[in-house]
Amino acid sequence: MFTNSANVSERRLAPPSLAISTVIFALRPSESSGRPALWLPLVRRIREPFKEMWALPGGPLTHDESLQDAASRNLLETTGLAPEYLEQLYAFGGLHRSPSQRVVSIVYWALVQATEAALAGESENVRWFRADRLEQLAFDHNAIVDYALWRLRNKMAYGSIAYHFLGEYFTLAQVREVYEAVLDRPLDPANFRRQLKSAPEIEETGEYLQGGKHRPPRLYRFTGTPGLGPDNRSTP
Repeated sequence: MFTNSANVSERRLAPPSLAISTVIFALRPSESSGRPALWLPLVRRIREPFKEMWALPGGPLTHDESLQDAASRNLLETTGLAPEYLEQLYAFGGLHRSPSQRVVSIVYWALVQATEAALAGESENVRWFRADRLEQLAFDHNAIVDYALWRLRNKMAYGSIAYHFLGEYFTLAQVREVYEAVLDRPLDPANFRRQLKSAPEIEETGEYLQGGKHRPPRLYRFTGTPGLGPDNRSTP
């Protein structure tokens, strides 16, 4: 077990350390069904505390960079990812998050397309995991992922969320797959299609998805403003 040399009095007097963590969700095929499921990249810790355990990408906040820049830098250095949208999720500052010192983590999150996710190179210390099948992570990172999932599922009612996982053009069936993967439940195809076609931000393109064995489905595009906020604007 990791032990800290500082005594209790020293720990109480020391100022909290600031850190940055990131939760990056992407859709990747399920290993069992092959259908899209939510995955996220984790990194293996190489030092104490929690050495050898998996954790969210992140690191300490330096004195000469903004929170956003620190989140972007840490994510790029650990996973090779540079999401277009990286937004602040929440601050986690429980008294006992770390056994060595008081640490407050500013957590960012982003949703990335499969093409972006493919750029994250896997190695012995970087790996993708199913978001709903995580083992025990370092610190309180299980609670952070659970909170991010809760926020994501609650925001699925807002038009732009699903399109962070898709390309510029998509079929209505692909949008339904996103919703089913995030909500972790099947949706009625006919009702979903009817509701989606009535949305003002969904526009037919006149193009069709090619390459299938059957009649090619129509392609659509999202005309709203991308963002994770409820009003479809990027949050600070």
